[in-house]
Amino acid sequence: MLELRDIHLRWDRRPLLDGVNLRVDAGHTVALLGPSGSGKSTLLKIVAGIETPERGSVWFDGEDITRTPPHRRGFALMFQDFALFPHLDVRDNVAFGLVEQRVPRREARERAQALLTRFGLGAHAQARVWTLSGGEQQRVALARALITQPRALLLDEPFSALDAALREQLRAEFRDRIAEAGMAAILVTHDEAEARAMAQQGWGLHEGKLRSLW
Repeated sequence: MLELRDIHLRWDRRPLLDGVNLRVDAGHTVALLGPSGSGKSTLLKIVAGIETPERGSVWFDGEDITRTPPHRRGFALMFQDFALFPHLDVRDNVAFGLVEQRVPRREARERAQALLTRFGLGAHAQARVWTLSGGEQQRVALARALITQPRALLLDEPFSALDAALREQLRAEFRDRIAEAGMAAILVTHDEAEARAMAQQGWGLHEGKLRSLW
């Protein structure tokens, strides 16, 4: 279980996050909605450990991880630009996190191939990522995020660069994969339809405070 407790942060001398509390259970997705500049992405960065709150704490499974560096939290982040490596093929993009964890390259590639096959991308394993469609690239990004079995998945506008039909297809796919993996997930989006399709709970962030939407 992921928890934010009384998170405070100011920006340009005004409260950006003003006593934010949030709980995300394993296997569940919580959506954060709000206008640009409301602090949604900043809150996600605090969860990831990229930013530090002025006050408050981040907890995971009963442990205070507020001061734990990002690489030791075991969380995976996905952004709207996919952040795939153009110089690596699809399989090595997915295997990258395992190699960083010192898994032997051959084993990492075998595990990446198996996951790509589950995602319907096995035939593209040795293709360059820039030859794939937007939806295929997003699936590669999800496979790369999931292969290390992260404790939580943090999604920042992951589908905003895709067309409407593809967004709808991927929403259901991501929701099912997150539940299957049993991880806590936070989705930052401005699209309420997307949030309702993927998340069990929705929260609006306005003037530094969260209010329940459903």
